[in-house]
Amino acid sequence: MKKYILNVLAIVTLLGGVSISQAQPTLSVNRQQARPWTYWWWMGNAVNEKDITQLLEQFSKAGLGGVHIIPIYGVKGSEKEFIPFLSERWLAVFAHTVREGKRLGMGVDLTTGTGWPFGGPGVSTETAAKAWKVDNGKLTTVLTKQQVKRPAPGGQGLVIDYFSKSAIEQYVKRFDSTLAHLNEKPRAVYNDSYEVFGANWTANFLTEFKNRRGYDLNSQLTAFLDTNQTENSILVHQDYHQTLSELLHDGFTKGWADWAHTHRYQVRNQAHGSPGNLIDLYTKADIPETESFGSSRFPIPGLRVDENYEVDRFGTPNPLAMKFASSAANLAGKPLVSSETGTWLANHFQVSLSQVKPQVDELFTAGINHVFYHGIPYSPPAETWPGWLFYASTNYGPTSHFWPHLPLLNRYIERCQTRLQASKPDNDVLVYFPIHDLWATRAKSAGGIHQLEVHHVEQWLLPQPFGQLCEQLLQRGYSFDYVSDNLLKSLTVNKQSIRSTSGATYPVILVPRSTYLPEQSLRELERLARQGARIVFDGKLPEQAPGFQDHTARSAEVKRLGNTVRQLKSVTVSPDVFGTLNQLGVRVEPWAAEGLAFIRKRQTDTTQYFITNLNNRFRQNWITLSASGRVSRYNPLTNQTDWLPIRKGQSGKNEVFLQLEPGQSYFVNVSPGKAPDATSQKTVADRSTGKPIALQNPWRVQFLRGRPALTASKTIPSPASWTTLADSAGYFSGTARYSTTFDLPADKSGSQSYHLDLGDVREVAEVRLNGQPLGTAWCIPFRLSIPANRLKPTGNQLEVDVTNLSANYMRLYDRQNPGWKKFYDINIVDIRYKPFDATRWDALPSGLLGPVTLTPVSAASGQ
Repeated sequence: MKKYILNVLAIVTLLGGVSISQAQPTLSVNRQQARPWTYWWWMGNAVNEKDITQLLEQFSKAGLGGVHIIPIYGVKGSEKEFIPFLSERWLAVFAHTVREGKRLGMGVDLTTGTGWPFGGPGVSTETAAKAWKVDNGKLTTVLTKQQVKRPAPGGQGLVIDYFSKSAIEQYVKRFDSTLAHLNEKPRAVYNDSYEVFGANWTANFLTEFKNRRGYDLNSQLTAFLDTNQTENSILVHQDYHQTLSELLHDGFTKGWADWAHTHRYQVRNQAHGSPGNLIDLYTKADIPETESFGSSRFPIPGLRVDENYEVDRFGTPNPLAMKFASSAANLAGKPLVSSETGTWLANHFQVSLSQVKPQVDELFTAGINHVFYHGIPYSPPAETWPGWLFYASTNYGPTSHFWPHLPLLNRYIERCQTRLQASKPDNDVLVYFPIHDLWATRAKSAGGIHQLEVHHVEQWLLPQPFGQLCEQLLQRGYSFDYVSDNLLKSLTVNKQSIRSTSGATYPVILVPRSTYLPEQSLRELERLARQGARIVFDGKLPEQAPGFQDHTARSAEVKRLGNTVRQLKSVTVSPDVFGTLNQLGVRVEPWAAEGLAFIRKRQTDTTQYFITNLNNRFRQNWITLSASGRVSRYNPLTNQTDWLPIRKGQSGKNEVFLQLEPGQSYFVNVSPGKAPDATSQKTVADRSTGKPIALQNPWRVQFLRGRPALTASKTIPSPASWTTLADSAGYFSGTARYSTTFDLPADKSGSQSYHLDLGDVREVAEVRLNGQPLGTAWCIPFRLSIPANRLKPTGNQLEVDVTNLSANYMRLYDRQNPGWKKFYDINIVDIRYKPFDATRWDALPSGLLGPVTLTPVSAASGQ
């Protein structure tokens, strides 16, 4: 894949003799990877070369960079087209997919199996997932008997033992004799999140445990079975979890990655959900992948969440969980961090692009730069609507109601990821992850083990002092990564700067308040401190070593080492962590406390911020950035760059004027050079001035295209949902035109610029002003800019074509044609995993709801 050079300048604006183009770094990226990719479920592997080519051409034209093939269960009535996984015919269509992807500039990834987790017909009872039980006073091994979930034809069978190296070695042999012989290779192979339910053992666990921990687990069976959190029980369970974590890392994760690299495949791994140390597991992947499941409850005005989504059952996305993947990538030098994105944002047929964008923005602030949509079901182009569907939303494919407008989201993501992939991390704080304190608590997950899920951080992350401290760091505006016991060993120090093997540097290591710390980790901290690394302990030093064997002696060593470390010049045991960080000069972005989320990165000599407003507290203000220089703003929605006004604040530091409405996001770049005087600044970012002007003339509503066909039109006094116009309109899904005329107030001029605010839009609005396209509003806030001289004093004509969701038509279709739900396995379910039934839905508001207003804008300037 060739690289392309993206010049971010859309306009040239002079500022003190320096153009916008000179303030922007030149970005060299792989465009295929900068574009969003998608999961592509091959339903029953009922695929063929002709349809694959047609679909890939559609995907490429829409702006997708690649597909991730996941073979799954099939469609009833299409059994003759089913292709057994890894058969000669399957290999032929896969090879065709890779060739066509290459022709179109698209990549192809592949799940190492069908459905999830790994498993299938070649898995014997010896290599299948296992659990422990007590028999005659001894720990013994039993099978979990878990089968692969959602398997494709030819993929049925037992799930493998993820704690056994021999199990993964045996499992991949199936691919050695099939996939590995193809010249057409996937870019990466993939492992889904750990959903090996009840698996907490392996056949040789007792031997591994004794070799690694130094004692026989059966000798401490009473403590192991104790659920009352006695001291011995805690220490034995720490050893148990430590052993599981090491086996998962050394056996499955490393074994699978080594196999993939032998065949020149990259590795994409979702480590979350497992009982291992996520940081270490993610570092074994070429592309660590996190997950955004469900919708965050952002208090953005107008942002809808599905009231039927069960938060207690499924949880919500959390950036602190996502940072485990990005931290591993930053420390280990992995340029891409991916995410499964948009799973169950809302019920089928009810997801809008305006709901997707905030979730993507949150991922960007957590360090993700390689978005994978979840996803697109393979559906033959000739299949009638709604086509073949995966059981879980969201459908990003050609049968989706937002497919015609998906290129808008894709371009936004590509512009963002171009900048995020071309820049380096610029975080200041390395936060030590005291996983042994977590292992000292009683597990809430199945099988009696701690499974570190991204969905339910309230069960393991947020209750810990580590999680609470990281929440405060995030809210106060600090940039940070996590570091594990294992990665401490690889850190070096140069002139007080802590350096990872990837070259990432950090001014300080922060150790959260914790009880347990391995003595080897404390020795590593001592080593770093003696070389000049600044280390801050929150409140106190840990006083105990984890684990049962020789616990008293090892804890005494921890105390001795702690007393030594405490005396070192660069070490602080602080009762006020944030005061200490301030004294050490650690950078902070105080405006984050106003509800703004961000990530700070470096691109050559430019500091790059991606800032998004996922809250409802900030609108506009003067803010102080930790970086200084010339400040420009890039809008990835419009591909435009402008200057931000600067002034001297009361503290003597430069302040930047930032206008960022809830739902908006920008890149703010700080480039070298003296900040211009406020008086010399010319054209800069627009700033709203004056009161909004309401458009008060009647509106005409006309149905243009959609299902069922409607021809009626109606005049209404103000914008309103078209579902209120007639009973039949409550079943309409498609596009309707809202049109009106208006005059400018006598004291307003068409020679200045305006913002056109459409208010509440359900869901996408294409706007024309005086017969000319103005733009498309698809995300919150639904606002477009009207350049100077586009408005007339009188007789302005405004046309707004609004496209809604397909949910309203599905209310009718599901009653008339219930046979579309014809899928094997789980078939199709609603957001509560109940059988899907749209016939009971109420009509969803659709169209232009308003209010529609004009607001004069002028160039903001320093003061």
